[in-house]
Amino acid sequence: MKPPLERRRDVRAALFADEIGIEYGVYGDYRLKSAYQPIFTLRDGLLFPVAVEALAQPHRKGAQVPVREFLSALPAADRLYVETMCRMLHLANFRNIGVDGLDLFFNYDPLINDHEGRALAEIRLMAQHLGEFELDAGMLVCEITETAAPDEGVLARLVGEMRRNGLRIAIDDFGAGHSTQERLERLKPDIVKIDGGWFAQLCRHPAATRLFRPLLDLLHAHGARVLVEGIEEPQHLRLALEGGADLVQGFLLARPAPVGTIWREEPLDAESLLDKGKVIPLFGRPPA
Repeated sequence: MKPPLERRRDVRAALFADEIGIEYGVYGDYRLKSAYQPIFTLRDGLLFPVAVEALAQPHRKGAQVPVREFLSALPAADRLYVETMCRMLHLANFRNIGVDGLDLFFNYDPLINDHEGRALAEIRLMAQHLGEFELDAGMLVCEITETAAPDEGVLARLVGEMRRNGLRIAIDDFGAGHSTQERLERLKPDIVKIDGGWFAQLCRHPAATRLFRPLLDLLHAHGARVLVEGIEEPQHLRLALEGGADLVQGFLLARPAPVGTIWREEPLDAESLLDKGKVIPLFGRPPA
């Protein structure tokens, strides 16, 4: 087995393409595939897809494996390697969605930064390959997982490197416990994603609207747009929109779909979702 540093330099060698050009990654017994979940914004009573979040779907022996199960089995030394592989995979597959004008959100976990120089090099490597994927850096949004970073100074330098390469920054899972006023001021995110579990609990509170709107006002005052994830019920959507959320995402609107699935570009009618709570599929069936 190659030593960890050498493996990280060889990420592209672990990516392959199937017979129709969709890429997948290979890590041991696992095959890693891309899925994308749409993100919407409200305009004139309609919810338009304006971005997607890239998600990894691990498979083993032909069956999909829960992401948490896969990650829990990863040796710590391979975390950066696998995350880099997934990121390159998502970048390569993004064009297979076949829709212009969408932004691409991808995840970045500060806990994997076991070596600052190597992490900075991975960011530069990604930026250098964007032209190969027909991508512009301005289309990309890096979601910083809302966890306690081993070193907030290192995290700030990594974010600075991403910005120098033209990427936008989002703080993910805001409300889960580690994002503070200090982190907001240090990282100056372009987007803040409200944690879906925290938001679902808030929706059950009788004073939810009164409590939620000041939070969004605070985040907007910091110059950030607000994305509410975990929209699974009509009341979740109502509170998010009435509270002033700029973007929404969740199963009520559209589930993650494997790359290669046919995309439906029609906007969703917000009132029909609020009144009936029906799931309107954004995706059709994948090609046979």
